[in-house]
Amino acid sequence: MVKKERIRVLKEGDKGAGPVVYWMSRDQRISDNWAFLYAQEIAVKAGEPLAVVFCLVPDFLNAATGQYKFLLTGLREAQRMLAGLDIPFFLLQGHPEKEIPAFVGRHKPSRLVTDFDPLRIKRQWKDAVARVLNIPLYEVDAHNIVPCWVASPKQEYGAYTIRPKLNRLLTEFLEDFPKPKKHPYPWSSSLGRVTWDEVEHNLDIDRKMLGLRCLEPGEKAAQSVLKRFIEGKLGRYDSDRNDPNKDGQSGLSPFLHFGHISAQRIALEVMKENAAGESRDAFLEELIIRRELSDNFCFYNDQYDSVGGFPEWAKKTLNQHGKDKRPYLYSLEDFEGAKTNDDLWNAAQIEMVKRGKMHGYMRMYWAKKILEWTQSPEEAMNIAIYLNNRYELDGRDPNGYAGIAWSIGGVHDRAWNERNVFGKIRYMSYNGCRSKFNTDSYIKWVDSQ
Repeated sequence: MVKKERIRVLKEGDKGAGPVVYWMSRDQRISDNWAFLYAQEIAVKAGEPLAVVFCLVPDFLNAATGQYKFLLTGLREAQRMLAGLDIPFFLLQGHPEKEIPAFVGRHKPSRLVTDFDPLRIKRQWKDAVARVLNIPLYEVDAHNIVPCWVASPKQEYGAYTIRPKLNRLLTEFLEDFPKPKKHPYPWSSSLGRVTWDEVEHNLDIDRKMLGLRCLEPGEKAAQSVLKRFIEGKLGRYDSDRNDPNKDGQSGLSPFLHFGHISAQRIALEVMKENAAGESRDAFLEELIIRRELSDNFCFYNDQYDSVGGFPEWAKKTLNQHGKDKRPYLYSLEDFEGAKTNDDLWNAAQIEMVKRGKMHGYMRMYWAKKILEWTQSPEEAMNIAIYLNNRYELDGRDPNGYAGIAWSIGGVHDRAWNERNVFGKIRYMSYNGCRSKFNTDSYIKWVDSQ
């Protein structure tokens, strides 16, 4: 059974007879998915059919072709897996606040289950749907190991405050998953047919192909990436992760973002590797503590994507240095085209555009330089978020919003030595990067891609 602590009731509604529907959104997988498992659990208990529905929004936070193709390819795999379980999959196209109630009206389900997402737009969709439904709507945190609302009832100051709370709860929540089962009650309503190529063709989005040359989407691909990481890179993670010239990171962030793999499954597999020692612990810190801290930030701070979400000390110091002379000023077009005077920054931007990803260490440098080279923190936030959401496969994610807010606005950080433009925000420099890794090799590698 799915723990009751993972489940929130968003709408009480009237329970009657009828099928159960899982409105899949953030967690686009069938295996290791608490929201799907809960939907099947209550459907079996009630002796009712089960269906999975996904609502494809035609434009979402500046996502372009690369992100949509990654998403659609993963959903095609999910549809095939569901067919093997005798569960139908429906792909809706449009805005959820309209399409989900219309689907409910056509198929008359008795209950609707969805997965948890702390982002404002997703919560607005659910609120809008809940207002017009007369059936129960449940939300299940299938993304975090410890459900976000259980881990903490408030916004945490940083990793040092959320870490002990999560560690106390891991024993309770870090459990293995039951396997999905063939559903015993057939769906009797009309099924419809998903014409995937037509769906992709009809999307009204930027047609640049991003980040797809090296990365295959879906559950099976995610499991393969995890296996390769554990076998070949986990033991070196602590020493290699911050060097862009070494392939030391896991490569799992796009799969986590689209929900093709569960963080809980990753943790369960990695924790078996006792020989990895400090590297294993360093990876679990990022996977569990830092990632769930990002969800906490976006869930409890509605201004996570603006200067209003910064801590007071950061707002004050940035305001005090608002009129400082900037060494350079660049426009959005300059940044997007990698036309700055800094060849290291340009390389990071080009890597992101070409590959749909940027090395994690470079993301910090990249965002901090945008602060240094724009008129205000407000402009820096807007540019960094736009570029991150447009080009990163794992953009539009709490990790991205929290990372940018950390870099530009000191979120989850502390005050440092005061300097021009940054005030007391942590500073990063070209020479500092050169002291940590071979910047020339990184720049040459990006140019060769």
